[in-house]
Amino acid sequence: MTSLSSAPGRAPAGTRTGPARRGSARGPSGRQGAAGWLFVSPTLLVLGLFLVIPVVMAAWVSVSDWTGRGSPFASGVSYVGAKNYAALLTGGGLATKDFGTSLRNNAYYVLLVVPLQTALALFLAVIVNRRLLRGRGAFRTAYYFPSVTSSVAITVLWLFLFSTSGVVNGVLAWFGVHGPNWFADPDGVLHLVLGSLGVDTAPAGLADHGLLGISWWDWLAGPSVAMSAFILMAVFTTSGTFMLLFLAALQNVSGEVEEAAVMDGTSGWQRFRFVTLPMLRPTVFTVVTLGLIGTWQVFDQIYTGTQGGPAKTTLTPAYLSYNTAFNNQQWGQGAAIAFLLFAIIVVVTALQRLATRDRAVPRRRRFRLADGTLAADAAGPGVQEGGRR
Repeated sequence: MTSLSSAPGRAPAGTRTGPARRGSARGPSGRQGAAGWLFVSPTLLVLGLFLVIPVVMAAWVSVSDWTGRGSPFASGVSYVGAKNYAALLTGGGLATKDFGTSLRNNAYYVLLVVPLQTALALFLAVIVNRRLLRGRGAFRTAYYFPSVTSSVAITVLWLFLFSTSGVVNGVLAWFGVHGPNWFADPDGVLHLVLGSLGVDTAPAGLADHGLLGISWWDWLAGPSVAMSAFILMAVFTTSGTFMLLFLAALQNVSGEVEEAAVMDGTSGWQRFRFVTLPMLRPTVFTVVTLGLIGTWQVFDQIYTGTQGGPAKTTLTPAYLSYNTAFNNQQWGQGAAIAFLLFAIIVVVTALQRLATRDRAVPRRRRFRLADGTLAADAAGPGVQEGGRR
């Protein structure tokens, strides 16, 4: 008679019947985990020394009366709370007016640069993605070359091109247009347009009220002529970088989808609008997000070119933070400007993400084909083969 412990198909008494343990096959062991932390420790150390600690120090400086001498954590440095922030937002003095001016200038810079550089980058990517285009590699290099060139060198070049006797004014003179002194003209573009229409004085409602020490009339001045030149330079230098992102996304678009749209009788614009562009939505979000962050942090072009002039019409928060801290020795306000700028970037990026998030389509969208018939949007979510949900 065979005992239970030796019966076929049964485990010996006192042994576990669960699945065999495989150790490292099911997850890292303690030794492997320690090795992983050892490998990433140099990166964590570098981030801690050059990122986390400076941010903590800057946060403390923004709420202290540090004068720039000695350590910010010395016993002589006092905590002043939100005094530096209040001087910028509600003080009503020169600090508030300068901060409001910098926000106005940078806001117009963002509103014009981000859409223009995104549209131009997408346009260039579509062009160089064409298979019938000869010398595509040369075009890609030419479009991308300004992005890898030093911003200081391009700014100096721009100062030469847009000078009073520069190439730009020379070209305008061929068409009978007297070009302005670009980097010395503080007039707002919208004010110039209104002045040409006979509106030379500000309405009382706009002149008597305002925000951050700037009247609403000045808020609506538009970018100055000098800032307009910087806007053109930003579009020229950044479109090549974003072109590569769009180009990579276009090359990942399935050719079968394009062929299906062609078989449905769509035109080239319809294929781009209803098929290609919806597939590029993640790339568009990335490009717009990077554009928002970069345009709110513009500094080196202003520092090299105009240093905030003329009449502070090219002053930006990033340059104001530097000028307040390093030149005026008001380190607390300079750090406070930096953190206010960080908050603005976070809020604007979150709003942009909210505006571009995917939304459920309640019903199938349709568009008119070249022959006049209606067809379902091929990129619309929820539309299945044969037009059924």
